[in-house]
Parts: sequence; structure tokens; C-alpha cells
Amino acid sequence: MEVVATAANGAEAVAAAAKLRPDVTLLDFVMPKLNGVDALAEILEHDAAARVLIVSMYSDSNRVHRALQAGARGYVLKRDPPEALLEAIRQVAAGGRYMSPGVAGTVVDEYLKEKKPPDPLHQLSARERRVLQQLVEGGTAAAIARRLRLSPRTVETYKARLMRKLGLSDMPALVKFAVRHGITPLE
Repeated sequence: MEVVATAANGAEAVAAAAKLRPDVTLLDFVMPKLNGVDALAEILEHDAAARVLIVSMYSDSNRVHRALQAGARGYVLKRDPPEALLEAIRQVAAGGRYMSPGVAGTVVDEYLKEKKPPDPLHQLSARERRVLQQLVEGGTAAAIARRLRLSPRTVETYKARLMRKLGLSDMPALVKFAVRHGITPLE
């Protein structure tokens, strides 16, 4: 195995994956600028055959479900032994799937319950999630507008729509929501 690139955030990971087209791309679930699930979606948008493996400290079924729904070929916990990560990379590189043993039981249990509350992030579009992440990471409407090629007024409209859809009334509540749901790191 050879590491062909590293990235400090989700946006860099997307750019590196598009440029280098690695056999397997490893993404952390929580990354600055663009979280792992949205980075995964962008990578697959550029290359539908890309094989992406999520590595995370989180084992809850909502996060695992979101990663798999977005197209992840596997999910590995950071607390797993190094051999598990190597096995996951090998299986995903060979076209298979890998689920960390620490996650598999949780996912199966949740699947069997089937009456879990819907993930509130499912009601947001990819663009809304992107604006949400930029907002909670301190971006101004003008800066976000430049980055996403929108008008500042459109960014403000997205912000109002996010607050309404999520039933939140202020920025601190929006920040708490984003951290709790893995949109942005706590730092």
C-alpha cells in the first residue's frame, strides 16, 4: 500500500481524490470545511466508481447510515486495531465492503427496530448542508457567497431556510446542532 496524498480538510480531500484517483480514499467523518459525508458525495459526483472508506470515532447508527447512503464502501472505527483498517482497505480496493465489528451490531439492531426517528439532516439538500457548515465555522454571508458562487442574499435565504427546517431560532442552537450531527468538528 502506498499513501498518495493527505488532506487537512474535506475540500482538500475532494481535490486530491479528483486529481489522483486513488484506489481507495479514506475520509474522516468529521472534517473542517467539508465534512466526510459531503466530501464523499462530491468525490462520487466526479468519479462514480471511486471507492471511499469512512474512518470515524462515532459508531452511532445515524452517522453510519448517512455514510453508507452517501456511497461509502466501508466504515471503520478509529478505536479498531490497525489490522482492521488494513483489512478494510484491502476489501474496499477489491470491490467489496467492510463494516467495523463495533458498528455492524449497532446497524443491525437499528435496522431490526425500523421505527427510529428520521435523521434531521435528510431534510436538507447538499447545498444547504454546505452553507450550514460554512456558517457554523464562522463564515460570513459574503465569504460563503464567494466560496459557493452565490449572492450574499441567497446565503441569507439558505440560513433562514435551515433555521426553519431544523426548528432552530439562533446561531448558537445551529452550532450545537452541527456539532451534534457531525457536520463540523468541535474545535
